[in-house]
Amino acid sequence: MAQCAYCKAETQLYFANLPVCIRCADARSPEQTCVSLMQNLEDAALRADAASEAFQKVIADIPSNLPHPDGVQRIKNASQQLTKSRDEMMEANRYLDDYVSRRRSD
Repeated sequence: MAQCAYCKAETQLYFANLPVCIRCADARSPEQTCVSLMQNLEDAALRADAASEAFQKVIADIPSNLPHPDGVQRIKNASQQLTKSRDEMMEANRYLDDYVSRRRSD
């Protein structure tokens, strides 16, 4: 089951391809929903920027005084975090795009 995009409760209801529980769907106007989706995208973009900076710092630190396996693991960890944050940003962008596209077609 999907999680509500707002309160993270489990739901099977989708609104413009966005999982939303009944309580949150009833409580939000379309404008509030759009603002929330834009805020989610902005937050995800900031996390992706921070992960990118962290990755660049790890890469710039090579060669370091760390033993080789530790250095490799630091790169892997930073890379995985960057990938995860970029995936979250793309998902937030997709949710907003789907919502805006559906609102235009209604």
